[in-house]
Amino acid sequence: MEDITNSFANYFEPTCALVFYQCKTGFNNTYVEYFDMENGVPINPHPLSVNEGKRLAKALQVDEENLNLLKSDGIVNNNLLSFDAKSSKIVWYTKAQFRELFFNKNLGIKSGKAHTPPMVWIADRETLKVFALSTSRKPTINTPLYNAPYFNVYVDGSVCMGTVDISTVETGSVDELMKLWENYFFNSYFSHLMSDHNPVKGNCVMMWENLIDNGKFFPTAMLVKTSKKLNDILL
Repeated sequence: MEDITNSFANYFEPTCALVFYQCKTGFNNTYVEYFDMENGVPINPHPLSVNEGKRLAKALQVDEENLNLLKSDGIVNNNLLSFDAKSSKIVWYTKAQFRELFFNKNLGIKSGKAHTPPMVWIADRETLKVFALSTSRKPTINTPLYNAPYFNVYVDGSVCMGTVDISTVETGSVDELMKLWENYFFNSYFSHLMSDHNPVKGNCVMMWENLIDNGKFFPTAMLVKTSKKLNDILL
């Protein structure tokens, strides 16, 4: 029988110890004594040196970037496709569904509930990109992406949030960040096409006018296919 216990975990052994002495005469002077450790026994006591203090400070240093890493709340949601904790970038998809949409009055489209296509979302704490899918099946790496058929979206999928106050900096949860971006996107007012980019085959205004409050499914035949597949945007 081979003992493989040591391969199960990392074990920490004491290498040094510090003893702090303070003067009780009111001067609040502090003296630090440094001990080396040998088989768990403190030896070689001496005043803490400058180099030893630097090594201690380096060992205790916390990377501020790691304090706000993105994390999962538990079991990862089935619609999450990819996420990078350090960069806070996530990719997920949503199925076709009815959503409440808001339009700027200058478009001449009344706000209301309409059926929206399946979507792929790419976001970090500051930016959002969206694409559409032709079916609600979970996409694979070879699934083609379509232009998101909305106003305020550039040809590369980037979303112009206008004057919407985005507050995701303190968000540490993957699920919460996903929900925040979906709410920001659909609870803001769609106002105009970006740089003459028409995201659908036909008239975008008329399409949404026909979909608002009539219960019809989104016409996927009007989606415009991009040159990208899901694999091109995964992290």
